[in-house]
Amino acid sequence: QVQLVESGGGLVQAGGSLRLSCAASGRTFNSYTMGWFRQAPGKEREFVAAISRSVSLTYYADAVKGRFTISRNNTKKTMYLQMNSLKPEDTAIYYCAASGGYRDSRDPTAYDYWGQGTQVTASS
Repeated sequence: QVQLVESGGGLVQAGGSLRLSCAASGRTFNSYTMGWFRQAPGKEREFVAAISRSVSLTYYADAVKGRFTISRNNTKKTMYLQMNSLKPEDTAIYYCAASGGYRDSRDPTAYDYWGQGTQVTASS
């Protein structure tokens, strides 16, 4: 069982930066692929970024590539999402998720545990 708690969301002007954190409970954090997803009003939940168990592999949605950076610290059992050059279209609730399997990390159905979400708003 893993519990996930996101923090770091907020309101920022377009072009600004935010850093999201996802703190995990449990003793097996490094057994999970971790991912960030987001959901804007009236839209489906979409993949943002994912990071492998060993930290060696990262994946990004095309919409955020070059602006967002995913990272994790297995000792601290925490995952991060550094978001730079934010755009109004990045406005959404951001969720962190943990996957114990080996399915496509861009697929939300591959994830077993989800956080409650944190609101990110980039104003124009």
